[in-house]
Parts: sequence; structure tokens; C-alpha cells
Amino acid sequence: MKHIWLRRLILLVLGLAVIGAIFYALRPQPIPADFATVERGTLRISIDEDGVTRIRERYVISAPLSGRLLRVGLDPGDDVARGRLLLIIEPSDPSLLDARARAEAIARSSAAKAAVLESEAKLARVNATLEDAQAELEDQQQMFDRGASTRQELDDAELLVRVRTQERASANFAVEVASFQLDLAEAALAYSSDSEDGQDLGQLEINAPCDGRVLRLFQESEGYVTAGTPLLEFGDTRDIEIVVDVLSTDAVQVSPGDRVVLNHWGGEEELNGQVRVVEPAAFTKVSSLGVEEQRVNVIIDLIDPALERHRLGDGFRVEAQIVIWEEPDVLMAPSSAAFKTNEGWSVYRVINGQAMLTPVDVGRRNGQHIQILEGLDMGEELITYPSDAIEHEAAVISR
Repeated sequence: MKHIWLRRLILLVLGLAVIGAIFYALRPQPIPADFATVERGTLRISIDEDGVTRIRERYVISAPLSGRLLRVGLDPGDDVARGRLLLIIEPSDPSLLDARARAEAIARSSAAKAAVLESEAKLARVNATLEDAQAELEDQQQMFDRGASTRQELDDAELLVRVRTQERASANFAVEVASFQLDLAEAALAYSSDSEDGQDLGQLEINAPCDGRVLRLFQESEGYVTAGTPLLEFGDTRDIEIVVDVLSTDAVQVSPGDRVVLNHWGGEEELNGQVRVVEPAAFTKVSSLGVEEQRVNVIIDLIDPALERHRLGDGFRVEAQIVIWEEPDVLMAPSSAAFKTNEGWSVYRVINGQAMLTPVDVGRRNGQHIQILEGLDMGEELITYPSDAIEHEAAVISR
């Protein structure tokens, strides 16, 4: 009798174990998912595009008259100081020149004189506008100190001074180049005319009109050149700007003064820039997918000192982030956690191992994060990239 009850007890235990195993196998299993945490931080909205560097002021030296160009002793990358000898041309015999060539030399000289007067007038006008901008900045600074002006108005005044300063530097360069052109034109006129005493004027030496660096040589070997032939291009590689073409739909969101972060330019640190001009005219560009796009050039000034980017030259590629909105201490969540529902934006919160569908009020967003205005608190766990298998109150587990 005792053995019978023992056998029954063993069978009962085995039966309960089988039933428990079946129940455990058939019960709903938690769905593996990726979790993320709601946190506070700086949220940045930017337009990310590739750009290229460009020397702000460059100059192409052309042959002022026909003659034999002696071999050029410069190479691309050589630094040239103002007044340094660049090129030597042995002019053709003036007696071989016709009346048309002499008339052209006279016309170029007259045009060069007019260009000098025009550039000097522009420089005077730019100096006047710079003085006005500096006075406005001083007034805005005093008003800001008294609380009668906003930070935006002060920033706009500072931006205007920087723009006017750049315009003055460009106007100074234009005066130097125009004076140089006048000297070349008068020299060409002298070489193109028979001197009264029949004296040979010898070789024509062309010197650098300002400090800069040789960018490229169009003709290095000795040979005959005609008037107007490009020979050498140079400019100041320390004075560079960035040109970024963006979609026209993005360009309307960009304003002068916007901050720019430059990455992947070759250095370890990021470079800082500021939008100077958003060009008013768009152009058509075909994308890599063969789609025609309307794009707009955005011109960016570099803020960092030249020594921190001394290896950055002309035509170099950079990646630019044009910041159109940025706010610190923003409650934000990964963009992959939010999705559209009939009620608006929603997320799945993780509470005690369950996915809880929660509507949220969102603000700004970029490709990685989304601003949370209402519906969530810092530190809450969310499900990122929720699959169709996840529903309200479904059991979930971290993948």
C-alpha cells in the first residue's frame, strides 16, 4: 500500500512538472528591443553640406605687351613679397608694331587710370561706411550695457563691422591691383612707342603688387607671348573664405551671422566660421542621382586665427554645419524613438518591463534627437526603432 501511494506521488509531481513546462513554453515571451534614455543637453539644428575654400582676393598677371618671356624662376607655393621680381619680358621691336597695337596700349593706359580713380573712390566710400558701423557698434554697446538694447542687435552691429572691415581690405587690395595695372600699362605704352633718342628700354620687369603666394603657373618655360596672355596667378592663402552650395529650400533658413562648424578639413580640431553672405541668385545643379536641384551659394568667413589653419589652401574640401538653431539644456530623446500616430507624435516608454504607448509634444528635431516639450521626464527609458510586434503593454526586454 505504501508503495502505491509513493508511485502516485511521483506521477503527480511529474505531471505538475510537465504542466508547468507547457505553461512556461506557451506564455508570452518578452520582445527584445533597443532602449534609450531621455536626457538633457544641447540640441543643434544645422544644414550639413560640403564646401570648398576660396582665396578671397586673387590676381592673375598677364603679359602687358608682346615679347619673349624669360624662364620663370618660381614654383606654385612660393611666397612672394610686395615688390619681388616675378617675370621678365623682352619686348618686341617697337618699330615692328603697327598703329593698332600702339592705340591699344594707349587705351589700356587710359583704362588703368580710370580704374585707379574708381578703386580709390570705392575705398573712400568703404572707409566712411566702416566709420559709421563702428560708431553704431559703440552706441549699441552702450545701450546694451544700460539694458536698452538686445543681444541680437549688438551681434548685428558687430557683424556689420566685420563685414565692413572685410570690404575695406578688399578695397585696399583693389587699389593696389589697379595701381599695379596702371604701372604695367604705362610701361607697355613706353615700350610700344619709339623713344625720342632711340634708346633701347631693355627688358620689362614685372614685380609683385602685394604680398601673397604663387597659386599656379600658366607658362613656366621661355617663349614668345602675346599681350594679354595669362602667365601667373597668386593670392594670400591666409585670407580665405568657404563657399558652400545648399538647396534653395535650405538657403531661406540661413541668415548672415549664423555660426558655422567646419569638420573633416584635415586638422584634428573643428574650425569656426560665420555666414557673411547668402547669394540672392540660385543655379541649377544635377545631383549624383541625376536630379536637377536649385542651389544657392553661402559664403562663410573663418573666425579662427590663420596659424590654426595654415595648411588650408585654395580649393580644399571641408564639411560645413551651418547652425540655424541651437539651444542648451533641452529635454530630448532619440529621433528613432518617436513615431507618428493618429493623435500626433508618440513613443513607447518602458515601465516595469512593459511597453507603454505615450503621446508626446515635440519641438525642434534633427537627424539624431528630437526636442520633448511635454509627456516625458528626464531619465525615462524609451524603445528605439519599435517593431510592429510591439504593442501597448507588451512585455519587452533589452536586446
